[in-house]
Amino acid sequence: MLSRNVVSLKKKIAKFPRTSLTYLPTPFRMLERLSAELGGPEIYIKRDDLTGLAFGGNKSRKLEFIIPDVLAQKADVIVTWASLQSNWCMQTAAAARKFGIRPILILFKTYDLPAEYDGNLLLDYILGAEIRIKEAVKGKIVNQADALAAAQEVAREIRQEGHAPYVVPVGGSMPLGSMRQPLGAISYVNAFIEMHEQAEALGVGVDYVIHSTGSGATQAGLVIGSKALGQGTKVLGISVSDDKISFGRDVLTIAQATERSLGLRSHAGADEVIVFDEYIKDGYGIVNKEVADIIRLVFMKEGIVLDPVYTAKAMAALVDLVKKGFFKKSDRVVFFHTGGTPALFPNKHKLVEFLE
Repeated sequence: MLSRNVVSLKKKIAKFPRTSLTYLPTPFRMLERLSAELGGPEIYIKRDDLTGLAFGGNKSRKLEFIIPDVLAQKADVIVTWASLQSNWCMQTAAAARKFGIRPILILFKTYDLPAEYDGNLLLDYILGAEIRIKEAVKGKIVNQADALAAAQEVAREIRQEGHAPYVVPVGGSMPLGSMRQPLGAISYVNAFIEMHEQAEALGVGVDYVIHSTGSGATQAGLVIGSKALGQGTKVLGISVSDDKISFGRDVLTIAQATERSLGLRSHAGADEVIVFDEYIKDGYGIVNKEVADIIRLVFMKEGIVLDPVYTAKAMAALVDLVKKGFFKKSDRVVFFHTGGTPALFPNKHKLVEFLE
């Protein structure tokens, strides 16, 4: 039986236009062999790498809410940005093409990979996206203000050509550009409800959710989902790029905007945004032995493929936190697999080097 909180929250989310891009609910199950390997707690996985659009990933959920806003603004071009091998950009291009919208991707070289057609960049090319590659500081996500300025310059150019552009921020996260509400985060409030219902059906109470966090919307949505349902589930964000103080502020900003957009009376506080930044290690998108080893471990134990930029770093953090005694043996921990697996292939040489 659905609780009053769940019903109320679903009604609030249903007020936002949404299109169908995903196969939901995504699978939810226990990682039995990995849990046994680590000796507790019970570890579960939410397979948002299986959302269905273009290799899957968390970005597909966000785009279900963003694309209707693009159409409502009568845009015929979508402009966004991220790193060279961005899963967000590829998913955005795929969703755009599905609705007859021209995608323009500003891709920043934030890690030392050649700009050759491999991984997500190959998929961008196959999709016929207009690709504009820019240099950036290695190991760092590009400054948001600089990236937005670059996107707005492209938008001005497109308007002069007689087109109507829609500028959407990286990850569909911070309300910026043409996206005036935190649509990406709202999609992950919905994802928390979905996970809660699946866990409840199995008789599982979720103590922690852990995931990789890069632009903030996924974490903000999960935090607000937990808070709105009164679950007490703690959401742990494993930063892949920025320090926990500055990134925590961004997540809180998105979370509070989400509360306002949904008309919630709750007030998310800084203490509810938990970010770990010690697993960034050598920098954003830089593969090391720890990343390679965790990809192999989870693939061998569970048959599940992680990506080297986001989910492998989050899983490495989960394993490390278990070993350090952060969790109780009786805890139930859910790992959100946010996708991004095409990034494995352009990193193939590093992965082989570390696994030999």
